[in-house]
Amino acid sequence: MGKERKYKSKQKKIFIRFTVSSLIFLGCICYGVYWAFFDMDRLPEGEFLTEQISPDGKYTLKAYVTNGGATTAYSVRGELIFHERNNKKKNIYWEYREETASINWIDHDTVVINGHKLNVPNERYDFRRE
Repeated sequence: MGKERKYKSKQKKIFIRFTVSSLIFLGCICYGVYWAFFDMDRLPEGEFLTEQISPDGKYTLKAYVTNGGATTAYSVRGELIFHERNNKKKNIYWEYREETASINWIDHDTVVINGHKLNVPNERYDFRRE
């Protein structure tokens, strides 16, 4: 009876190790797909279009147009600059099939970019997630 108990205990440990290893591997794959295809920090820089400063001067929103080459359309990227944080930058807007940018600040923390209303600094618009 003792040998059978040890054998089952060993099988259980092997199963747990396999399950944990599989979950870690799957997590790495999922993160890799997110990083490669959906991470807004990896967007192409593009050519400068326009910029607007928020009414209170805390932020500047700069817009850039990117050319993806012969097989893709133009895209617009919006970059928020935090003046109170040593000009730290954060991508908050990414739209496909656009070549121009219209930026209008509604108040200190609300901006409309090409018809998309965002509360900065927390909200983002990314066409790939719509």
